[in-house]
Amino acid sequence: MTDIIPVLLAGGSGTRLWPLSRKSYPKQFSSLIGDQSLFQQSALRLTSSEKVAFAPHMTMTNSEFRFIVGEQLHSVGLQPGPILIEPEGKNTAPAILAASLYAFARDPGAILLVAPSDHVIPDVEAFHLALGRGLDAVSKGKIVTFGITPTRPETGYGYLQLARTSMGEAVDLLRFVEKPDALRAQEMLDAGSFLWNAGIFMFRAEDMIEAFTLHSPELLEPVRAALGAVQADLDFLRLDPASWALCADVSTTVKATHLPSPPKACALSLLKTMPKPCGMRNVASARVDLRCKPQRISPVQ
Repeated sequence: MTDIIPVLLAGGSGTRLWPLSRKSYPKQFSSLIGDQSLFQQSALRLTSSEKVAFAPHMTMTNSEFRFIVGEQLHSVGLQPGPILIEPEGKNTAPAILAASLYAFARDPGAILLVAPSDHVIPDVEAFHLALGRGLDAVSKGKIVTFGITPTRPETGYGYLQLARTSMGEAVDLLRFVEKPDALRAQEMLDAGSFLWNAGIFMFRAEDMIEAFTLHSPELLEPVRAALGAVQADLDFLRLDPASWALCADVSTTVKATHLPSPPKACALSLLKTMPKPCGMRNVASARVDLRCKPQRISPVQ
């Protein structure tokens, strides 16, 4: 069984849930549902089961949260693994590329699962089943994204358009759709071939690096430089601030929305957001219907 490196994105400020969630202690680190924080629940969800095997976690966060990350992982019995410190927030694209480059340097065959740390996914078994199905597409060089089957005409989420309705198998992914108005959201719900974009991606590090090389080469040099000049600080790895400052502040979903349709993309149904290179060649989306729908605590950015 292939070990997947889980990459938790834990740098958001979560200020929309103030005062429960605030810049210095955002919602992912708060116990909003149950005794564990959303971050802890996310980390525990990305541990090995009979259906899927995980390597130690990698976490992308900022300097303010570095001790919280370590403490919360230790408190649920998990070894933190690499904790990469972003000098400043740059959205998901540079973070995903940094994680890919870091993993590839240590294992050219590394497979990563990148996920936000503020999701609620009650049915972990179904989640792992979907990941297992997605691994087949990853092994063929696909970048896999997971989406949530819509239950209402939601205007607060982005969408994934599939080539056809899926019955649990991988299907072609046509494009990413920005947050729609109410009329368009209803049309997409009625069509049955759209998913809410879940922001969870699985891929081989080499395929993600290739995607950035082809479609966003301007990020490669500063991210590589930030990793090349990384500074060890206790149990943390601080990316070089000067190099990181040169990275564009862009999400992978926004860039992918404006790329041509990916001829080799396919889709499976499960969860919500997409990295920039994923709306391109070699993109897969995983679709597996969950009876207990994953949720966000607040609308997606």
